[in-house]
Amino acid sequence: MNEKDLLAIIDRAVDEFNGDLDELESAIGMLMLGRHYGWRVMLLIHSPNTIRKYLKILGLKSLRDVLPEVGVLAHRSNAWRLVDGTQNFWKVVRGQISGVRSARVNKKAP
Repeated sequence: MNEKDLLAIIDRAVDEFNGDLDELESAIGMLMLGRHYGWRVMLLIHSPNTIRKYLKILGLKSLRDVLPEVGVLAHRSNAWRLVDGTQNFWKVVRGQISGVRSARVNKKAP
C-alpha cells in the first residue's frame, strides 16, 4: 500500500469519526507503526479486541490488506524475536501462551 492510499484511509477515518480522540489517535498510530513493523507484530502488541476496535475506526477489514506481514523493523520487537521461526505465533495471539505479548522494542537486538 502506498502513502497516498494510507493517507486516504486516515482522512476518511478522521472525517467519519465520532468518539474519544484518544482511540482515533491510537488506531492511526497502529496503522503508521504497522508500516514499519508489520501486521504480525501489531497482533503481538495489541489484544484481539483492540485490533478489532482499531480496524472498525479505520474502516478496514484486516491489517493484512494494508500492512506488510513482517516489516523491516520487526526484528526490534521483543515479542517478535520470541516467536519468529516457531509454530507459536497464533497461540500467542489467541492468548494460549502467556508472557510473550509485549510492546517493547530495542534498537539493537540482543
